[in-house]
Amino acid sequence: QFSQSGLGILGRLLGLSHPPDYIEAFDISNIGGSTIVGGMTVFRRGRPEKRLYKKFTIRDMAAPDDYAAMEQMLTRRLTHYKEAAENGKKDGFETLPDLWLIDGGAGQVAAAKKAAAQFGVEIPIFGMVKDDRHRTRAIRAENEEIAIRSSQSVFRLITAIQDETHRYANDYRKRMMHKKSYAATLTELPGVGPKTSAALLAHFKTVTAVKQASISDLEEVKGISHAKAENIYNALRQ
Repeated sequence: QFSQSGLGILGRLLGLSHPPDYIEAFDISNIGGSTIVGGMTVFRRGRPEKRLYKKFTIRDMAAPDDYAAMEQMLTRRLTHYKEAAENGKKDGFETLPDLWLIDGGAGQVAAAKKAAAQFGVEIPIFGMVKDDRHRTRAIRAENEEIAIRSSQSVFRLITAIQDETHRYANDYRKRMMHKKSYAATLTELPGVGPKTSAALLAHFKTVTAVKQASISDLEEVKGISHAKAENIYNALRQ
């Protein structure tokens, strides 16, 4: 938990009209480009509000592009906001924050502002910049850098937000990669393509459970005939 004075100082540093009591922070995580995800964390009055965190799988992107990925994530976040406003759904997207903090520099901030402009929403947007040792260093406006080390309370708050958002996005990417490696294990079996692999994992949850399944268990999966179940069962035991 961080002091209200820290939020007040942060608000003044950023030129906000009031302390940013409701903050959303965003980070993109990818290694190698095949699995690109985004994480959104929420801080209310300086505390992480974990029940409001959101995960995004970045779609239709052949190669890593942090700016495009950030724009896609924030466009989708605001699409949910618009839908919530129209249908009254309370899913954590219905409220606009006092501040968006984006992991990255001017390019990420510009991508975020582009997404906000598409929806005509007014959200203060700033980047969280790290030094060459991956430690929080400053806040980035689109055209200038704002030093934060002079205020210990602000520095600790921004560091905590940046670290937590990075952790959340990275954990999601690791889980996605683990899931993909599971699916790859199954697609090595004869007659099992991506669709069947996905159906098996949706039904049994883990590869270990698939391996332990009987032929009749396998037949319960949608789209798997008795003959196909026999083939999978036998292939798993070779």
